[in-house]
Amino acid sequence: MTDLLWNTDQPVTDFDIDVPAWIEQDITCTDVAAIIQGGCESGAYMPAVSYGPASKTMSEHGDDVVSFVDGYGLDFTLDTGSETFSQFCVKVLSAAVELWAQQIESDLIDAIEESQEEEDDD
Repeated sequence: MTDLLWNTDQPVTDFDIDVPAWIEQDITCTDVAAIIQGGCESGAYMPAVSYGPASKTMSEHGDDVVSFVDGYGLDFTLDTGSETFSQFCVKVLSAAVELWAQQIESDLIDAIEESQEEEDDD
């Protein structure tokens, strides 16, 4: 990862990168850099690791989140003997957010570079 993501505190959507409905739409390039570096659990993306927000997001968008992680061949099972449903929501949503951040990294860097080149040309 380049410093470019760390030094661009603009929303990802400013660069025509789609942000799934299950991720806050104002997520910034800096947030993406932090997620890639340390994962959601590091505090980089609290809505995925806080029980209330994660459970709410999974309640509203759980099918889409599960479909997204399934596309990567990941399979999550609720272990009713050792985890709560809220913990399960955190586990699945965190994985999805981290996968999404990794998936868009190179496209986002390219878009930022292109945007900077256009600014230099002006």
